[in-house]
Amino acid sequence: MKKEYDFRHIEKDKYDFWKNQGYFRSGINIDSKPFTIVIPPPNVTGKLHLGHAWDQTLQDIIIRRKRMQGYDALYLPGMDHAGIATQAKVDQRLRESGTDRYQLGRKKFLSQAWEWKKEYAEIIKQQWKAIGISVDYTKERFTLDEEMNHAVNEVFIRLYKKGMIYRDYRIISWDSEANTALSNIEVEFKETRSKLYYIKYPLVEEKNQYLEIATTRPETMFADQALMVNPDDKRFKNYVGKEVFIPGTNKKIPVIEDEYVDSEFGTGVVKVTPAHDPNDFIVGKKHNMKMPLCIDEHGKMNKLSGQYENLDRFACRKRLIEDLKKIELISKIEDYINNVGYSQRTGVVVEPRLSLQWFVKMDELSASALKTNVKFVPERFKKIFNQWMTGTLDWCISRQLWWGHRIPAWYKDNEIKVQIESPGDGWIQDEDVLDTWFSSALWPFSTLGWPKNTSDFKRYYTTDVLVTGYDIIFFWVARMIFQGLEFTKKDPFKEVLIHGLIRDTKGQKMSKSLGNGVDPMDVIDKYGIDALRYFLTTNSAPGLDMRYDEKKIDSSWNFLNKLWHATRFVKTSTIKKNEIDQNKLKILDKGILNKLSNVIKKVDIYYDKYEFSEVAKYLYNFIWDDYANSYLEFAKEEIKKPERIETVSSVLRYVLINILKLMHPFVPFITDNLYEELTGNKTLMIDEWPNTIFSFDPEEEILDGLNEFIKKIRNFRSEAQNYLKLDLTIHIENQLMKKIINENIEYLIKTLKLNSLSINENTNSNEKYFPIVFSYGTAYLIEEQINDNKKDFDVLVLQKKKLELEIDRSKKLMNNKSFLSKANPTKVENEKKKYKEYLSQYKEIMDKINEIK
Repeated sequence: MKKEYDFRHIEKDKYDFWKNQGYFRSGINIDSKPFTIVIPPPNVTGKLHLGHAWDQTLQDIIIRRKRMQGYDALYLPGMDHAGIATQAKVDQRLRESGTDRYQLGRKKFLSQAWEWKKEYAEIIKQQWKAIGISVDYTKERFTLDEEMNHAVNEVFIRLYKKGMIYRDYRIISWDSEANTALSNIEVEFKETRSKLYYIKYPLVEEKNQYLEIATTRPETMFADQALMVNPDDKRFKNYVGKEVFIPGTNKKIPVIEDEYVDSEFGTGVVKVTPAHDPNDFIVGKKHNMKMPLCIDEHGKMNKLSGQYENLDRFACRKRLIEDLKKIELISKIEDYINNVGYSQRTGVVVEPRLSLQWFVKMDELSASALKTNVKFVPERFKKIFNQWMTGTLDWCISRQLWWGHRIPAWYKDNEIKVQIESPGDGWIQDEDVLDTWFSSALWPFSTLGWPKNTSDFKRYYTTDVLVTGYDIIFFWVARMIFQGLEFTKKDPFKEVLIHGLIRDTKGQKMSKSLGNGVDPMDVIDKYGIDALRYFLTTNSAPGLDMRYDEKKIDSSWNFLNKLWHATRFVKTSTIKKNEIDQNKLKILDKGILNKLSNVIKKVDIYYDKYEFSEVAKYLYNFIWDDYANSYLEFAKEEIKKPERIETVSSVLRYVLINILKLMHPFVPFITDNLYEELTGNKTLMIDEWPNTIFSFDPEEEILDGLNEFIKKIRNFRSEAQNYLKLDLTIHIENQLMKKIINENIEYLIKTLKLNSLSINENTNSNEKYFPIVFSYGTAYLIEEQINDNKKDFDVLVLQKKKLELEIDRSKKLMNNKSFLSKANPTKVENEKKKYKEYLSQYKEIMDKINEIK
């Protein structure tokens, strides 16, 4: 066993060994109870980030523990085709090579997209390996697989026949860069600094008279169908029924009235543009208005805009305002803060646009979802889920893309048929594909073979827990729930564990644009897989964000290093004996065994509640304080006694093996390696989960009392800067504590670096004592001895500091090439001798300090 913890050595080839041995596979023991987790499929748009590493490590912790507990554990992997996002990446690659998808055509473009998928799927698999997640690769799925496509078509056709899918003209959010419709939840509204333009619409019959409107989007005026006022607004009663010109044009539109108008906003007059505004669309339908578009799918002005045709919508706005100013039709322009919608996919400002699209009716599905029995962890997210599912708008599911599940609808003349195969000659299939979330919503059951009643579907569905971030509760979680209930009549999972986002040290969300993103592969290369996993899963409670902090990853590495050295001592200093003879146990032996049993009980409770930071807290304190810093130090003395070596060896090994098991879900690589070093067995991951066996209640309390006593003495000496050997007298009434101290006086004298330690009810009345109180009594130190020793120690520290200055000065000279080449040779030689002497003196002083510290 190597002297130092080398994560590169122990992590190398370990994953391939596990995978090749079939340890990740489900279905090996069909007599076991199944436990299922499906991975939230990462998009094949690029490499995984820290958020993915966090999400997947949480899942892996759960599945590794369940596997050790004897479950038939299925951790199902897969990836999402991510329609808009992936098509945008492929489009960019094509542009860089001097072509585009329109030049290639649909078939060749899709070939390029599949090549992209193949390339990035392999990268993601390598990252899964790097993170160490134990997924069953024999059941890997992709959302565009043939089996998945069959499930998607089945769902579409069933919903259509049920009257829950329909095709209609509606105002949708349009992404002019991706050239596709978006669903409402793919639009991110941001508070934006805009302008409010006050524009005069000249009256047709009355010269030099006009009605004034206020708008943030003057470029849509070419599609205006009316001006509108509130019927109760007396200011404009005389204008209702008259006509106005669209400014700068000869096109006439009427002035109408409707209760929709807010008389207090702007001027009290509004323009009605039914094809470019969702509210105006409703008004337009009510008044039977035409609904022309003046902006095309690329965000450019069309023929309806006259001289501004082919201009970008924002360039048109700028020029239009300049032209209207010239003819004095702009009254004023005000700064205005409003919420503007941006595409989450491409970042462009979305265009509300009338379009013929496919929609899912949400009233029945939402009502069903609100009755779900899925348990949310933390519980507060159930309220957020219910809010999302109350009053939901119909879901726009068609996308004007080529990469995705093509809509199984066929057109001929004015007839529509919804089916998979072509109805015959002359029928043309819909060019559009379905929203990515439409297929992702089926993930928990389509991956298991649905709509076929496969053995996997029967065995592993309903899945047990879904792990995901709070940012996609509605995008994905809600849709899986209502689709699961609709098509399987069951909830898709029993529980949802919600985690937060990873932020930088300042609390900002990590992103490429801010330049604060961290590549998990870089962290793994520096600290190892286990250190990253331990940091990611122990520094945040469920549902809360986490702040990335490299210092904490370094601390995680130090903790694992402690575990490494503890194991190395046990392996090299004990005999291989695992059975414990309880008749030969001393109080400290019983204490650590009982402590272990209680830690197992506590961490099991927190493991089941998914409170992994609490699991880590209990394990850390037990490993660091109770085992490594306390019992292990005690054992170093006890193991030298021939009559004790077997008992102490068996306790040390038993406790450490159980520690490795408890830690394995967090840090599988180092624990597996150390387990093999201790036992000779090849892997820990399929061994049994620890059980609580021992129960020595008083001994555990006494062990805590002894550890408290040791800490109090050490803390006092550290705070008092007193490290020289002292005489210590203890007053104790508890008989068990007296016994444990008497049994371990030699160990305590050595570990506390004392001259002597005695249990005495009486102290010398001629001396003054300094008391240190602990739970089971009081320890007394002689004040004069403390003061004298502190003076001696202070002298050593002062000498040490002076020598450090001299060494630093001399070292700089030794490294100064100019001094070495130009100075008198005798002087150089003398300086070298001085440097050696300083180092010798420094070592002597440090030896004294370390001896008494």
